Amino acid sequence: MAIFTGAGVALITPMKQDGNVNFEKLEELVEYHVANETDAIIICGTTGEASTLSEEEHIECIKVCCDAVGKRIPVVAGTGSNSTESAVYLSRKAQDAGADGLLVVTPYYNKCTQNGLKEHYKKIANAVDVPILMYNIPGRTGVKIAVDTVVSLCKEVPNIVGVKDAIGDIAEVAEVMAKSEGTIDLYSGNDDMITPTISLGGKGVISVLSNVAPKDTHDMVASFMAGDVEKSKALQLKYFHLIKALFCEVNPIPVKKAMNLMGMEVGSLRLPLTEMEEANAKRLSDEMKKVGLL
Repeated sequence: MAIFTGAGVALITPMKQDGNVNFEKLEELVEYHVANETDAIIICGTTGEASTLSEEEHIECIKVCCDAVGKRIPVVAGTGSNSTESAVYLSRKAQDAGADGLLVVTPYYNKCTQNGLKEHYKKIANAVDVPILMYNIPGRTGVKIAVDTVVSLCKEVPNIVGVKDAIGDIAEVAEVMAKSEGTIDLYSGNDDMITPTISLGGKGVISVLSNVAPKDTHDMVASFMAGDVEKSKALQLKYFHLIKALFCEVNPIPVKKAMNLMGMEVGSLRLPLTEMEEANAKRLSDEMKKVGLL
């Protein structure tokens, strides 16, 4: 059984003015997403600025999120690292905190071989009991999990159940689903490819857009799953230009700006991420107005 089906939010990490994590706001965001039918919360991923969190902050964010959710919806914790031992440590801590699944990005900077990827993921999987989603985002990490590696790991390791695909190539999604014969839980990592991905058998999306439009992102997946392809397509196209604006600077710079424009007061970013450039912020605001978010 899949960890979740539908739209999981790649949750931002709210910050206070002094730069510390705002755990009270994090609890508020959990309630916001539960109320708006978000299907799962993905904590401490790329959008959550995990690479700028200390290990202590990382673990505390997962724990606070799991406690606030209280098993109402699944929590998937990002626990990847460029060090296999660090990823094992974070994965065990996330399991202890109550995470329902793990999202494990490929080990960045090291640029290991496919054999190295296999050993990396097997060691993490053997250290925990919860299901694992691999996170394939070569534009960030410099290493891509090959289709055959994705398929073999999901077939050979019981608790490696799927992949978040953020490659941005729908043909590659089709190849994964064809070679796995539909046995892999695949989630879109690109908000502009949600409907196309689920049309090929994907389970849903791990979404940045869900931070600002949770109900419509949920409906985009749920309507397709219920047979209403036209509604799913209409929602995908409705948000197309906003999605592009949400990625006109590196994620999560624009989505945090969007949330603050909506009055959600999620705070600033941690260096080396900086505030959005004025022209891009105007573009973002204009697109938010067009879809009724402002």
